[in-house]
This record gives sequence, structure tokens and C-alpha cells, in this order.
Amino acid sequence: MRGGKKIRIAFYLLAAGGAALFTLLLIRQGAPHVIAAFASAGWWIAAVAIYHLAVPVFLDAIAWWALFPKSERLSLWQLFLMRWIGESVSTLVPSAAVGGDMVRARLAAINGAPLPIAASTVLVDLTLGVFTQAAFTVLGVVLLVGATGQKNFVRPTLVGTFIGVLGVLGFYFVQRLGMFRFLAKIIARMANSPEWQSLVQGGETLDQTVRALYARRKAVFACCAWTILSLVLGSGEIWIALYALDLHATFVNALILQSMVLTIRSAAFAVPGGLGVQEGGYLFVGNLLGIPGDAAFALSLIARVRELALGIPGLICWQVIEARRLWRGRLAATVR
Repeated sequence: MRGGKKIRIAFYLLAAGGAALFTLLLIRQGAPHVIAAFASAGWWIAAVAIYHLAVPVFLDAIAWWALFPKSERLSLWQLFLMRWIGESVSTLVPSAAVGGDMVRARLAAINGAPLPIAASTVLVDLTLGVFTQAAFTVLGVVLLVGATGQKNFVRPTLVGTFIGVLGVLGFYFVQRLGMFRFLAKIIARMANSPEWQSLVQGGETLDQTVRALYARRKAVFACCAWTILSLVLGSGEIWIALYALDLHATFVNALILQSMVLTIRSAAFAVPGGLGVQEGGYLFVGNLLGIPGDAAFALSLIARVRELALGIPGLICWQVIEARRLWRGRLAATVR
């Protein structure tokens, strides 16, 4: 059995498992009660979507923008649009967990950024994002223990976070050692063709660009600072949802939910869209905070609707950009 077929089978199994878990949790909490709680949010759901686009997505765009060297930097508006499109792809295209990051790197290159800069800034942004999310997880655990007094989940959460950070540290050091040139040399040797030697040169250029970005300490610090600010202020959309559902809307509760659910969903990244996993996270953390099960599930549904409300236009915008580029290419070829 080929590797691609195995991956597809695993994808379908995980998707089916996530859908089954989602359905099971919905039935257990009482679908009519969940739908009633969700419907009670009304137009506040639109406020959640607007807030997400205006605050965390915009702040993430600034974090990415800070990594670009000034001479190669695209406008903040362009990067904001690319960040929105990239998030839309990662969220709504089930088979593309990191596909959105590849798309935003491609869009940056199309809009004039040198390809090594476009790819390297995305790679560094992703790596630093994992470190900042680990810090955000620890903050959420501390606040949750202080709010509930529960400590039985602390050790597994911190151990999982520590293992994840170790993995990213390893990835960081591999980047510094020159992973792309090494991979390109392996591919070139397997191809056994001189034409592939250009791939080695491209890999070496990418390695040098990545190392140069990490050497810019102020830019790295700025990226981390804007990312953690995005995570913290992103809790505001959960605060809006809590207020809309007439729950105990405090920023601490919103931040705890944001941190813990994000951590749980990241740990189960292999499940397409985090389906079922996200809902389970809201139910687990919501129970610790005294939030009724139907209301906790409704919070997750609000997040799902927000993903659709922003993601579908984002995907359409991406396809329009690609179609216009393809059309211009064909038009130029016809003129020649």
C-alpha cells in the first residue's frame, strides 16, 4: 500500500472519529438545549467574527510583518489580507493543517517579496508561534488552578507542553544547522541529475535567510510580543460569547477557555478541523469553570460559525487572486 493511500485512509478515519465524537457530545448535552443556547446569542455572533478579524488576525499580521527586513517588507494591509486567507485555508480545508501557511508564503512571493524571504518569515513565524503558545498554555493553567483549585490536570498538561516545546526546539536547531540544503542534497542525489543541483543552491539560500532572520533579535522579540498579545486579546471574542449567552463573563474565564481549548485543539492537530476535540475541550474546561454543558457546547458552535463566516470569504478571495493571476499569465502568453 502506497504512503499516499495510507495517509488518506488515516485522514478519513480521523475525520469520521471527530464527527462521531461531535455527534455523541451533542446528543449527550441535548441538541435542543444546545441549539436554544446558541440561538440566544443572536447578532452577538457577528460581533465575535468582527472582533476576531480586527484584533487577533490583525495582531498576527503585525507579528509576521515585524520579521520582514525593511527593504523587503510588504505593506501591513497586504500581510493582513494574506494572514486572513492563510487562516481560512488552514481552518476550512481539512487536509491542509499547515496549508494556510504555505498559501500565505506563496501570496507574499506573488506580491513582490523574494521567495526565500517569504518562505523564511513564515517558517520563523510558525516556530516562534509555538513557543509563545506554550507560554500562553502555562498562563492558562496557572489561572485555571487559581480559579478552580483543581490540580489533577496540571501535570499532564505541562508534560505535554514541555514535550511539544522540546520538539520545536529540535526543529529550531535543525533550521539553524541548515536543514533545507541537506534535504535538497538528498533529493539531488536521488534524482542523479545535474539539473537538480539548483535545488541545493536554493536550499542553501533559504537556510542563510532563516539564520539571518533569527539573528535579528529585535524582530524576533517583536514577533513574539505581538503574538502573545494576539493570544491574550483574542480571548475577547470568548468574552463576547460568554456575555451573549448570559454566562459569568469575566476576562479571566475567557482567557482560561482560550488558552486551554487552543492547547487541546493543537494537541489533536491531526483531527481535521479539531472536530469533536474542540467541543470536548469547551465542555471539559467549561465544567471546571461552572459553565453548563449546553452553554459550553454553544460556545464551541459560535467559534465554528465564526470560522465559517470569515473562512468562506477568505477562500473565495484566495481563488479570485489565483484566477486573476492565471488569467493574466494566459493573456500575456497570447500577446506574445
